[in-house]
Amino acid sequence: MTEPADLPRGAADLEPGRAEGTAPAPTGLLGAALAELELKPALEAVLMVIDEPATEEQLAKILDRPRRRVTKALRELSDDYTREGRGFDLRLVAGGWRFYTRPAFAPAVEKFVLDGQHARLTQAALETLAVVAYRQPVSRSRVSAVRGVNCDGVMRTLLQRGLVSEGGTEPETGAILYRTTNYFLERMGLRSLDELPELAPFLPEADAVEAESQEGLPSFDPDAQDETVTTSITET
Repeated sequence: MTEPADLPRGAADLEPGRAEGTAPAPTGLLGAALAELELKPALEAVLMVIDEPATEEQLAKILDRPRRRVTKALRELSDDYTREGRGFDLRLVAGGWRFYTRPAFAPAVEKFVLDGQHARLTQAALETLAVVAYRQPVSRSRVSAVRGVNCDGVMRTLLQRGLVSEGGTEPETGAILYRTTNYFLERMGLRSLDELPELAPFLPEADAVEAESQEGLPSFDPDAQDETVTTSITET
């Protein structure tokens, strides 16, 4: 590996934060393994799994390399990606380095996100999301009572998609309460929950529904009223 021209002889072999002439700290088997790695591929591997921009100091410490060498490698990688026309870029943002997709490929990314996060919600997920939206904050048990089926799995899916989030606990039972998120408003094209269509009056009260379900009666049967009307007409 070629040493940077602006470093004095031997300085490139120093550990980050260690003065010249100071004995290196023992690093063990992991340190030996790091020393065998090529710097640029190692940087790519680390940058691929980070959740937020990584500073040059952090990367130098992780890979046990001098900061100036890490900085030079990062800039060269960024230039390489641009020259080769890759769909991603390596940028220095807010003091740290991270991979980003290039704006030119935004349509492909948008299509992937929309197909995976919006269009593929199941009917059960949409029904559960509607109950949460109109009854929030609401517990899983109350949502299940309104729908008449267990909704634990569906609720986990909505949490993973970022459409609902935890919003405290129920004072009486300690059950976790759920509410919709700002991402839900964005996906629905709403500025606030006040813009939801007026559907809440047509849903049964959650307390009444839960009481019915505990008695073993159907918790939400949209055909029940029709059957009653039909019976009355027949008797008449």
